Amino acid sequence: MISKDAVILEVVEKHPSTEDVFRNYDDIAGKCTMCHNLFDTLEEFTNIYDIDLDDLITKLNRAKQK
Repeated sequence: MISKDAVILEVVEKHPSTEDVFRNYDDIAGKCTMCHNLFDTLEEFTNIYDIDLDDLITKLNRAKQK
């Protein structure tokens, strides 16, 4: 299970299918999240861009099962 303390880079390394989830947030962030936020935890990332943390974690956990 992916948690709020997981670092984006580690999530994508372990579960490459989650990359598309992060790319969907590029428009919200106004930049490439995979380029600028790789070393942030999920909690830090969602706080920076005012994103719903629980929603992101749900999407990531679904994507990793694919």
